[in-house]
Amino acid sequence: MDAAADASKKVVFDDPHAPAAGLNEAEVTRVRTLKGFWRWMLIAATALTIFLCINQQFALRFFIGYTQLNTEYFYLLIALMLPFTFLMFPATNSAPLDRLPWYDLALFVVTFAASLYLMTYIRAAAANGWEFGGAPQGVIVAGVIMWVVLMEALRRTGGWSLLLSVLPFTVYPLFAEASWLGPFRGTQSTLELATSYHVLSGESLLGIPVQAFADTVIGFLVFGTALMMTGAGKFFINISFAACGTFRGGAAKVCIFASGLLGMMSGSIISNVLTAGTMTIPTMKKTGFRASYAAAIEACASTGAVLAPPVMGATAFVIAQFLNISYAEVAAAAIIPAFLYYAGLFMQVDSFAARHNLKGLQRSELPRVWDTIKEGWYYIFVIALLIVMLLYFKRESHAPFYATALLLVLNQIFSKETRWTFATIAKFFEVNGRTFVELIGILAGCGLLIGAFSMTGVVSSLANDLLRIAGDNAFLLLVMCAITSLILGLGLTTTACYIFLAILIAPALEKAGLNKMAVHMFIFYWGMLSSITPPVAIASFAAAGIAGAPAMRTGWESMWVGSIIYFLPFFFVMNPALVLQGSYLAALGLMALAGVGILFICGGIQGYQAFIGDLRKTGTLEWPLRVLLVIGGFIIATPGGGINPLSQVQITGLGAAILVPTVLVALMLTRRADAPAAA
Repeated sequence: MDAAADASKKVVFDDPHAPAAGLNEAEVTRVRTLKGFWRWMLIAATALTIFLCINQQFALRFFIGYTQLNTEYFYLLIALMLPFTFLMFPATNSAPLDRLPWYDLALFVVTFAASLYLMTYIRAAAANGWEFGGAPQGVIVAGVIMWVVLMEALRRTGGWSLLLSVLPFTVYPLFAEASWLGPFRGTQSTLELATSYHVLSGESLLGIPVQAFADTVIGFLVFGTALMMTGAGKFFINISFAACGTFRGGAAKVCIFASGLLGMMSGSIISNVLTAGTMTIPTMKKTGFRASYAAAIEACASTGAVLAPPVMGATAFVIAQFLNISYAEVAAAAIIPAFLYYAGLFMQVDSFAARHNLKGLQRSELPRVWDTIKEGWYYIFVIALLIVMLLYFKRESHAPFYATALLLVLNQIFSKETRWTFATIAKFFEVNGRTFVELIGILAGCGLLIGAFSMTGVVSSLANDLLRIAGDNAFLLLVMCAITSLILGLGLTTTACYIFLAILIAPALEKAGLNKMAVHMFIFYWGMLSSITPPVAIASFAAAGIAGAPAMRTGWESMWVGSIIYFLPFFFVMNPALVLQGSYLAALGLMALAGVGILFICGGIQGYQAFIGDLRKTGTLEWPLRVLLVIGGFIIATPGGGINPLSQVQITGLGAAILVPTVLVALMLTRRADAPAAA
């Protein structure tokens, strides 16, 4: 066969992000694509939003002789982005997508006017303490209007479930002294006081979620969009196929590798599924994976998008604001859990492929590593710059803008295929604008949730009540938190679920003596598990649609494949060294033990144990041995000490006492089964 014929067989992986699009937080399906005048309005508003962010973060003082207050800056962003919520997201399922109804245009104008009006008074409000009373009547009226449009924006972006979860709590200060509230009783406010506090204080609408969006999220979203619109998606997928495609079960390992790389840069689960999945799922099916299992692997790999640094999605930035620490510390805390999660997926896939004798792709079909690196080498430099600025210089608000600037310069110089034109720039602002609009609708609305609890002062008393219910048992509190997180996650976005629990449950866990970072990461992890957990399982269902597989079956298989993620949060709460809160040496030791434990857990789950072989050869003892491997692996991976009554030596010894005889019996039986075949 000649070279030309061989080249014709090579699989070509195009850029999955062309044209780049994809929403970041909500699970909406009906979104208008703005055209003509309104499209250019969105582009202009987005460009101005990015300009304002750069001006504020770099203190460029483009407003000569005038220094903006942060609250004025926040209201400007709201005025620019929030009104577009009513143009992009239809009011009902029957609302037209091809034109803008009059009521959406009216809401656009009202929201813009109320935002600008409140912005003009925010400086006087700060000077006179209007958030605690005394605000003029006009400000109160504008505040009530803002409150109403925020709830409607929340409904349109996050759905009815998010609105019904948030709305009762935003109005809760109006009847906080009612006797039927029990442990939720707090300080009651009038409508005027509640409105003033919601729209003028730095604890509600202008609180942590909007602050995170304005200070860091905008920059990272800009970087992620620029990365994908310069062809990084194609580069990451090709490098993954070149590196892992020939391995046993290679297509699935490529899926994990590629989705991890893409997710590290996008921070979005659904957009990751819809982009990487279009390449990886058909290839997995081609190499022997059944459709539902291929979709489950993609769903689990894409779920890691919000767990893997350096870009972890909006929730991680909100965590940094809640804890009043740098985003770099949150990203660093996520390194070991993300590594263990992807290692667990990799081991699951390897065991499944070995048990079902699934081969890799032919080297002749795959791109070459060196050729791929030559085409996209500058992405490595850009990502390195981002990581150095984040982790070494601790400049998280500046890092994404520097990285974006370097990326665009290198792309214009070295890439002919993805060199930007005026049309590309317009598309870049449009894609960013769509994401900004959705996020501001969710984050601003969820800010009122924080304001309501801050206003009533109920959080500290609720923490004491939860501790009393749990009998000061930290582990019981964790289980209660996990169940609550999972239930809330079924109806809320990851960010909304995190905010809810960070206010209500995190203080109780911290009072029980648990590490703050570990507690907030625990809530974060459990809040996003609904993306692969039925009955919602949005990541699994999206992947099932691409694979042509039954949605619920894909959801259950996603839980099976991604099962390690249900244990990990308990591990790093038991010993915060796993989220780099303590000795690095202890962190490495615990990571190694967890890795060994995960190896046996995956072998037991899939029925093929590395270094032993196919457990079907053990005959009637297959399932008892598999159960013992999972139990022993789980015990080995569990950190000792802290809230665990057993020390590290005791817990490791117990795990070894289960695993050593189990492994010896499995080895003996598999070797005995292999002996006749060898003879």
